[in-house]
Amino acid sequence: MWLKLFFLLLYFLVLFVLARFFEAIVWYETGIFATQLVDPVTLSFKKLKTILECRGLGYSGLPEKKDVRELVEKSGDLMKGELYSALKNEEEQAETVSSTTFSGEMHFYELVEDTKDGIWLVQVIAKDRNPLVSKANWGKMVKKVSQFGIRTGTFNCSSDSRYCRKRGWLKSTLIMSVPQTNTSKGRVMLKEYDGSRVETEHIFKWMTAHVASRIKTLSTPRQLEQEWHASDRHPVKMFLFAELAQPPAFFSALSVKFTGRIEFIFVDARGWGDESRLKDIGVSQVPSYILKTPEGIYRYGNSTGEFISLHAMDTFLRSVQPEVNDLFVLSLVMVNLMAWMDLFITQGATVKRFVVLISTLGTYNSLLIISWLPILGFLQLPYLDSFYEYSLKLLRYADTTALASWVRADWTFYSSHPALFLSTYLGHGLLVDYFEKKRRRNNNEDEINANNLEWLSSLWDWYTSYLIHPIASFHNFPNESDWDDDPDFLLERLAFPDLWLHPLIPTDYIKSLSTWCFRRHGSGWEGGGEEDGDGRHDGGGGDEAEDGSRSGEQEEQSDHDHGGDGEAPQSCTCERRGSGSGTRAEEGSGSGTCDSSGEAQEVDWSCWPAGMLRCTECVVCLENFADRCVVMGLPCGHVFHQHCIVVWLAAGRHCCPVCRWPSYKKKPDRPREQQT
Repeated sequence: MWLKLFFLLLYFLVLFVLARFFEAIVWYETGIFATQLVDPVTLSFKKLKTILECRGLGYSGLPEKKDVRELVEKSGDLMKGELYSALKNEEEQAETVSSTTFSGEMHFYELVEDTKDGIWLVQVIAKDRNPLVSKANWGKMVKKVSQFGIRTGTFNCSSDSRYCRKRGWLKSTLIMSVPQTNTSKGRVMLKEYDGSRVETEHIFKWMTAHVASRIKTLSTPRQLEQEWHASDRHPVKMFLFAELAQPPAFFSALSVKFTGRIEFIFVDARGWGDESRLKDIGVSQVPSYILKTPEGIYRYGNSTGEFISLHAMDTFLRSVQPEVNDLFVLSLVMVNLMAWMDLFITQGATVKRFVVLISTLGTYNSLLIISWLPILGFLQLPYLDSFYEYSLKLLRYADTTALASWVRADWTFYSSHPALFLSTYLGHGLLVDYFEKKRRRNNNEDEINANNLEWLSSLWDWYTSYLIHPIASFHNFPNESDWDDDPDFLLERLAFPDLWLHPLIPTDYIKSLSTWCFRRHGSGWEGGGEEDGDGRHDGGGGDEAEDGSRSGEQEEQSDHDHGGDGEAPQSCTCERRGSGSGTRAEEGSGSGTCDSSGEAQEVDWSCWPAGMLRCTECVVCLENFADRCVVMGLPCGHVFHQHCIVVWLAAGRHCCPVCRWPSYKKKPDRPREQQT
């Protein structure tokens, strides 16, 4: 996961450098930057109208180019980047914009009346009547309002005449829905068009007038002073200082989109001859877009990518005052970009890459959703309000820096050019694949060169080994050849619930279990494996774990450990705490057994590891420990013949035969028994 995160951060760095490279190319060819101001005098009449269209200002009563140019200047400074975006949007508007067709009352209620942060324009067509706006004019209207985030739809009363009679829609008309209050869960009011003219400009002017009425308008310096120093429930406010009759449509549309988060205020500066009062609060010029926060004021338009347009200001305000859904979408994009890196990091067959990719996508998205559930719960707690406010404060400090403006500009640039974004991601991924292949070539060349069929075969083998693992209740489990001899054996094994009720545990831990030689005082060491200084046998459990399922080989190893005589002692005693097998020895005396000649020999306990219970019998085979035999201890402290307990554990019974403590789990330390 950390490797994917590193490659993702490296990819973002590549995007940042690439965007600066494109800016340098544009500057070299044209000699201008995207943030460079444009003099409206140098623009044609058509381009000036395009700028006004994007800002949402009407120009129907302005036939002269001079009047149109002054209206552009009064609404805000014009930059090269905004001009480029406006011309690009005009070309994209030639494409067909979708409009919703409502099927009935419930459909209309869910999309229109239940929407708290959006604007709808719906054309109602009465039963057996013609629409109020012709099809051609309605298409123009849809394109015009869609660039401000206003959604459109058509409700035909022939599909639900009862609801039209209930609403009083007896003739064809236009309906606009706008949130009535400035709260995020306020009511939605429906406004019916009452104009006599049905041209596009008149309908748009009617819409912008109603939406602008939601914005608080200040027309005197005294009102501005009171509002500027007022402390209310809206800590973040967006001011527009302009000499206009009403704010632009994009500013009004943003006020609806950020309902309950940011308060939008329009300051009508017409007739304010003395600008000293504006300078007292930090406003140096008109028009100005000022963001007022508890940390201070920020003039929008001075940094990279801050254009006077809907999308640019929407990106800026989302970064300054985000909502939970914005953070979730951002985390979703980051997680999926990081997960797709697995397609290039994974080496080997193509099928393997896509299988790993699907698995990673499912895992990461599931973990993301599960992680967000407690976060949403914590955000509802009233005790975390101060933490939430401090987090937003730090975020506002970070988002008003020059670096944040570059990031927003790059986000806007790449989101408007998705093909460039995907091509750079693919190129970065191919580079990651190349370097990962070189790095892993020396480590695992077989895995890299494996084809699709070989990997699918290994995947099937792994799946069947996971599903059909040995069952603890079967003492004589079949060899691998039984699968080919008896095809019905798979169905017989599937009939046992033990297959999926018991987890599959790897047997690698057997190699780390304590193994040593059982010795008696006065006995010489002959044959067998070599010992170290503590009397431990070099042959650990891992060598015999591989052959634990073959009892014949284990018996041969047992004869070798016993010196080849095959004789077992005639009696035994065990010293242990609690329940166990064998007889308990007297306290304070050493345990002993009789060898084949009948002479008692004391057990050498000095070579036993700490924490192991003293005994002289294996409860698996119920035979005594012979002199110089190899024994193995489990974490619980019980000791057995090495080959006996290895066969027991390899059969899937990962617990002690005596106390049932898990053989792979460490038991709490206990004091070592006193040596006798």
